[in-house]
Amino acid sequence: MQNYITQIAQQAKAAFYELANADSAAKNFALLRLAELIGEHESALLAANAQDIELAKQKNLSDAMIDRLKISSGSLKNMIDGLQQIAALPDPIGEMDEFRLRPNGLRIGKMRVPLGVIGMIYEARPNVTIDAAALCLKSGNACILRGGSEAFSSNMALAKLIKQALKEAKLPENAVCFVENTDRESVGAMLQAVDLIDVIIPRGGKNLVARVTEQARVPVIKHLDGICHIYVDESADSNKAINIVFNAKTSRCGTCNTVETLLIHQNRAAELLPNIAAKLAEKNVEMRGCERTREILPDIQAACEEDWATEYLALILSIKIVDDFGAAVSHINQYGSHHTDSIITENYTRANQFLRLVDSASVMVNASTRFADGFEYGLGAEIGISTDKIHVRGPVGLHGLTSQKWVVLGDGQIR
Repeated sequence: MQNYITQIAQQAKAAFYELANADSAAKNFALLRLAELIGEHESALLAANAQDIELAKQKNLSDAMIDRLKISSGSLKNMIDGLQQIAALPDPIGEMDEFRLRPNGLRIGKMRVPLGVIGMIYEARPNVTIDAAALCLKSGNACILRGGSEAFSSNMALAKLIKQALKEAKLPENAVCFVENTDRESVGAMLQAVDLIDVIIPRGGKNLVARVTEQARVPVIKHLDGICHIYVDESADSNKAINIVFNAKTSRCGTCNTVETLLIHQNRAAELLPNIAAKLAEKNVEMRGCERTREILPDIQAACEEDWATEYLALILSIKIVDDFGAAVSHINQYGSHHTDSIITENYTRANQFLRLVDSASVMVNASTRFADGFEYGLGAEIGISTDKIHVRGPVGLHGLTSQKWVVLGDGQIR
């Protein structure tokens, strides 16, 4: 298996150097042609996905996994829209900025460059195949895609279209390489491919991300959990609070940007919690509350310490009444996963304090945590979300797949 991965990685590395000469027009042509091909082959793609769904059910995979695995006409349309958005974005490669003129006449600045070969290891989510290929191509990176066994048919059907688009654009077909097996050893081989793979990005469940983080000798961009919070402040608008909490919990509960814990100021709890609970009951959300919460909502389960640190990925919400703003921020920074947290407030000062004090990759005011997404942020798509603090943080789009190198422009100067 190591030899197989080495061969693929060598092909990707060679393609990466070829991409250095590719202009934006060729890359955009490939992206737009891929969008057309997805539309032209919708029936075949849905049929391939149906095979994966049937096998997933036979294997008794979780509802959350099947939800992430499933594609529809609507999700194919989202793939097409994402490709078109990425094609329309400015090409970041070659951008130069931060120039300064030194006393000796040298002009020193920075140029934006690709990271190299990106290894993408992911579960379910066939849309990641398109998002990763598109973002890597536009940002001048080659990529190696290793999808999960549960999405094998879907991914191979999409891979065929990607190869065709690259070929028609006269770009190296190995700019996007696929691991065409489901052997778990292929993941380990990628994690050890130092000098061939420049960055690994895992996208999937906690076990996958933990394994990648523990075993990789290649740098990793990742997030482990999505323990997201909404804090309803003392000055919150009632309708905003009810609607945002409902959307953040129920619009799609199996995603990492779904709210898992609701914090509410003690002065608003008696008024708002019954209305929030009634709304959540429409979707059969199981609620688990602290002691003070259960005084207001006596029929819900008691929350334990473990609940505050749990990413449910299900229709379950933990609820805690807090004394004040400071207690809410402390709870978020202690139990959160530094992914996405939101405050509902009409107090401008409180909103700004929340933005400064909450230590998360995305911090929001009066908005659903479900907006923490590369597509929603105008990035065209995302290759993942990072809760790291070095290099890139939050949804990883085009700029997150680049670095900068120093450039020095002289006219014969010597030191």
